[in-house]
Amino acid sequence: MAYVVTESCIRCKYTDCVDVCPVDCFREGPNFLVIDPAECIDCTLCVAECPVEAIFAEDDVPETQRHFIALNAELASVWKPIVERKEPLSDAEEWAKRTGKLDELKR
Repeated sequence: MAYVVTESCIRCKYTDCVDVCPVDCFREGPNFLVIDPAECIDCTLCVAECPVEAIFAEDDVPETQRHFIALNAELASVWKPIVERKEPLSDAEEWAKRTGKLDELKR
């Protein structure tokens, strides 16, 4: 069972999770991160590091966010790995608590 990045990450892209990942399973897009399910070892370290609570175990992804399981797998196959923490997007705080952000996702 892999971990999954959900909607809360869109337009925030905090990368605290990347620093603690022992297998470098995160992939970076323009305004979102995903987890490569083939690389994730289910260590749970990233969950506590996410300031917007965007990361869930696959079995625990909220029903309204289940489509992010397939989206993580799809985007992980085309986005490049991110292995070091970066600054969040400049307007991350403004977007952190918003919902309904899927239309904001840049591929």
